[in-house]
Amino acid sequence: MGGMPVSSTVQIDPSRIADLTAREAQRLDERTQGSLAMYQRANAVLAGGVASSYQARDPWPIYLERGSGPKVWDVDGNELWDFHNGFGSMVQGHAHPAIGAAINERYAKGTHFAAPTEDAISVAAELQRRWNLPKWRYVNSGSEATMDAIRIARGHTGRDTIVKIFGSYHGHHDAVMVSIGIEYDQIGDHENLASLPYGAGIPQAVVDMTIAVPFNDAPAMERRIERLTAEGRKPACVIMEAAMMNLGVVLPEDGYLQAVRDICTRHGIVLIFDEVKTGICIAPGGATERFGVKPDLVTLAKALGGGLPVGAIGGTEEVMACVEDGRVYQVGTFNGNPLGMAATRASLTEIMTPDAYAHLELLNDRLLSGCTDVIAKHQLPGYAVGIGSKGCVTFSPTKIIDYETFKANQDAAMADLAWLYNMNRGIFMTPGREEEWTLSVTHTVEAIDRYVEVFEEMASELTG
Repeated sequence: MGGMPVSSTVQIDPSRIADLTAREAQRLDERTQGSLAMYQRANAVLAGGVASSYQARDPWPIYLERGSGPKVWDVDGNELWDFHNGFGSMVQGHAHPAIGAAINERYAKGTHFAAPTEDAISVAAELQRRWNLPKWRYVNSGSEATMDAIRIARGHTGRDTIVKIFGSYHGHHDAVMVSIGIEYDQIGDHENLASLPYGAGIPQAVVDMTIAVPFNDAPAMERRIERLTAEGRKPACVIMEAAMMNLGVVLPEDGYLQAVRDICTRHGIVLIFDEVKTGICIAPGGATERFGVKPDLVTLAKALGGGLPVGAIGGTEEVMACVEDGRVYQVGTFNGNPLGMAATRASLTEIMTPDAYAHLELLNDRLLSGCTDVIAKHQLPGYAVGIGSKGCVTFSPTKIIDYETFKANQDAAMADLAWLYNMNRGIFMTPGREEEWTLSVTHTVEAIDRYVEVFEEMASELTG
């Protein structure tokens, strides 16, 4: 899994990074004039020219036309190895024939009823087997999954306050759009981290009910919970990314997840593992299987639907009882949509098999090893880290363990340059210093080696 910086690094001249960034930005602009034309059309009808703010980019977004297996093509015809994979949603690869066949078969039988179908049962049975959680419900996105999981936790406990990890993103509903993307000088004291809204439109009353604590510090979490309890604000739940904090990749330290599990059990608090990004991507049973720690509720989405908008919530009998007896209304017209269920069934039973996970591990190990060798050879300030199908190069001279160390040490300029450098050389990546690569089962050694070649080229230019 990697994760340690090299012991001796060179000092990269910031002006060199700036010069290369300017050059690469100009090259990308020249290569994407079709995207510029499409942006000009889109901007007349879509706010900001995109369907989601996470798709926006200055000076214009890169518009894609199609994808097949491990590759995508933009509207300018540029062919790229896809290490973005729809923010980690396409671990099955693009246009997988098994998913296509399942969708086609289902389409002929009807695409929507707002009534249960057999595939909904089959998918739940497979999720139950993988996560060892007995009861499941469906939603249509990761945001819906975490929103409903928090409501279930509140309904089960009768409490309002929730605890989340500072800097973690859990979707775009108000309760969790708190303490994300905060500047270093606004983070607050480690023992009393600030609760701040992520953008406008989030009521302060909602912000005040969400308490943020540091990642990888279970004692600090328990101390905050004890103070909240003394104030009469005992939390309903702790919601957290279990396998990795999505700041590139920040892995849990040894024993951390079990310590959190013990804290929640001790205080009667519902533990929610948000596996929207990792659930299908790092092991058949996600972080729950990989780390051997069982939550009370788990949320899944992104890669679950094989390219269709499908999410799920799994839980214990005790916690999900409030849904079954009607105290909590967990509803949605498109929950368990037949097309989504057909695609999910095919993905889980035909694609994401033990052999597929073994293939992903081999590829990711090769990619991490290759990047680590480049870092060591050129004495770059950084390290490669990953798990399952996910990984990244973290441009930091020290190991990142939480949001505070991320904000203090991660080199944003290097990350921006790396994105541009990749895009100009046939590697499609998630933008920004907080994202990572996601491999698919259709990726090959050729794709991995090309990624490392591009990284080597950039490192040579930076240090040569």
